[in-house]
Parts: sequence; structure tokens; C-alpha cells
Amino acid sequence: MSSRLVLAIVGPTASGKSEIADAVAHELGSRVVSADAMQVYRGMDIGTAKVPPSARRMPLEVVDVAEIGEAYSAALYQRDAREAIDRELKAGRTPVLCGGTGLYVRAALDEMAFPEGESASPSRRFWEERAREMGDEGLWEELERRDPASAALIHPHNVRRTIRALEMSDQGVSYAEQAKDLHRPVPHYEARMWGLTRDREALYRAIDARVDEMLAEGFLEEVRSLRARGLADAPTASQAIGYAEILAHLSGKLDLGEATERMKRRSRNYAKRQLTWFRRDPRIMWLDVDDLDPQGIVETIVADALAHGATRASRGEVVR
Repeated sequence: MSSRLVLAIVGPTASGKSEIADAVAHELGSRVVSADAMQVYRGMDIGTAKVPPSARRMPLEVVDVAEIGEAYSAALYQRDAREAIDRELKAGRTPVLCGGTGLYVRAALDEMAFPEGESASPSRRFWEERAREMGDEGLWEELERRDPASAALIHPHNVRRTIRALEMSDQGVSYAEQAKDLHRPVPHYEARMWGLTRDREALYRAIDARVDEMLAEGFLEEVRSLRARGLADAPTASQAIGYAEILAHLSGKLDLGEATERMKRRSRNYAKRQLTWFRRDPRIMWLDVDDLDPQGIVETIVADALAHGATRASRGEVVR
């Protein structure tokens, strides 16, 4: 491969990542590789803000690769994302990684192994069962209550590490204390990483507006259809933001107004966690979407990419 350069566009939910990534890929004649833990599931479209095929100017990879009940993991994502990235690099194009799941971004870009665990202790088996009942974020929130310092170091979708931290807590040991001396990530690819941010209140207003738009676009019908396909029994997908609340509404546990407010609140809290996660990575160069228009952001990223060895390919080579 003549170049190992990968662009990454990250940031909190509702910051405009998908639109910017698609525009950057359009300028470079390349593909977008999703780094979203919920967009991997087929049929979870409106609630994950998955860009519909009709609105994509360039192909979007690593979406719709798993059924809703499938045990998809960061290790499987790493495999799928790197296959997509390597295809682009082999073809002489510069892939654009885009998403808000920090663990998936790191799994794609950095040297990160996902070894099998040791034989499970009773404590680990207990937390594994709780993970199936509570979902990724519910389990992480339990860790945050018990050991906030450790929770701050672990991505909410990293179930294996969350379980390990809870197991250590049961033993009177803090994961955070043991993690103090961990070295910095070792890159797998050369990456230029860009983060999109904006004023906190403006971001929250955008999040609230997005939830309202999802409902107007037929989110209830999407969840109703997925429930018929087994969504309620899917341990991870059923706990996704929005899906859990609408499932509760459809089962009569919440009225629609309360479900909507919970969706907005969970989305705002998730955005805060995303910003905390990404701001720990010194490689990320931040752009404020309140100060720059979308075209200015695209031009900034493309100019920097070309200056660092990105290629500009024919768009016709990659469009479906």
C-alpha cells in the first residue's frame, strides 16, 4: 500500500458528523466507514440516525452487518472495519472513518487486542448475566455508581471491560488504580482525527430536535416492526437509546411523552460521555460547528488530508 492514511471524524451525537464525513469522502472519491455500535444492526435506522441510502453521496461501510439478536462485539467490528479500510487503502483511496462510539474508533485505528477471558469466577458470571438483563449502558451505569473513577476510563459499550471492573470492585480492587500506568495507544494506521463540537446548550437543542424528528419520521413504526422480529429479547439492541424507551411505551410502561423525554435525557447524557471520551485523545483536532459552516469544515479537513498524503480518486470508481 502506498499510503496508510485514514481520516477520522468523531464527536457527540447530533454534531453533524455523518454529513461532514459523506462530503469529505465525496471530495476525495472514497468511502465512509461507520464507527457506530448500533448502526451495525439491520433495521435500526431512524433511531440510530443512519444516513439512508438515498441521501448518501458515497458508499457507507460497516452498517447493516448484524441481525438485532446477534452478539456483535468490538472485536467483530475491528475485523469488519479494518477489512473495509484495507480495501480502500489497497485501491489507493483514503477512507473516512466516522462515528461516535469511541471504543469502535480506537478498535479500528489502534493496536487493540480482544483476548478471551480466563475461566469465569462466580462474580464474573453474575455480572455477565446482569449484562444480558441490563444491556451495555445499564451495566456501565452500575459501575459508575460503584466506582466512578473506573467508569470514566471505560467506554459504555465495552461490556467485557465493564464486567472486569465490576468483578475487581467485588474483590475490593479499583480498575482505575491498576490502569494508571497504561501506555498510550499504538496506532495501527496513520490517522488524521477531527472532532466536531459546539456550544453545549446548542448541542442539547439539536439533540432534542433530532428526537422529535425521529418520531415524526416514523420511529414508533420502526420499533414496532423490530419488536415483531425479536427486538425485546435482543440483549444489546433492546437497550439502545430510544429503542428501550419506545419498547417500554409499546408495552404500556411509559406514555409517549415520558418516553420522549427519557430519550432526550439519555441522548444528552450520552453526548457528555462521548465528549469526555474523545477529549482524552490528544490526536483529535477540534472544529466548532458554531464557528464554521459545513463547507468550511469540509474544506479544512480535505486540505489537511491532502497535505498529509491523502489521495483524490475518481468518485465514479467507488459509487455503487
